[in-house]
Amino acid sequence: KFVDSAIRALVAEMADIMYAAHGVGLAAPQVGRSLRLLVYDAGGGLQALINPQVSKEKGEQYEPEEGCLSIPGLRGVVRRPSQIYVHALTANGHPVRFKARDFEARIICHEVDHLNGILFTDRADPKTLHMLTPEEQAAEREPTP
Repeated sequence: KFVDSAIRALVAEMADIMYAAHGVGLAAPQVGRSLRLLVYDAGGGLQALINPQVSKEKGEQYEPEEGCLSIPGLRGVVRRPSQIYVHALTANGHPVRFKARDFEARIICHEVDHLNGILFTDRADPKTLHMLTPEEQAAEREPTP
């Protein structure tokens, strides 16, 4: 459970990669590290979770479509819980327990899946998988007002 400066440096590096790619979440295996660590930003600032566990799930949501920094441009519909209960360690090594809803729950579930070797394409309705056009991909990279 010891979180050292190397882990905090990895969190900062992963955040830089995630933001540069206009993503909302990134898991350590996506950057070649075999650690149970993820970073995300659901709109309220950077969060890092170490050894995250989802202990309870409620409800369901199908929107928005999911994509993944590991497979640029691919999108699809994935059923996710609308509410989850999470416990983990922070980047400072402090234990946290919280309830995540809606978009935040979707992001955490997506990133925890990466920690478990699961891609969103494994969970997506295959009929909904599609590639964005180059124009749509470019528009996603544009800053939003």
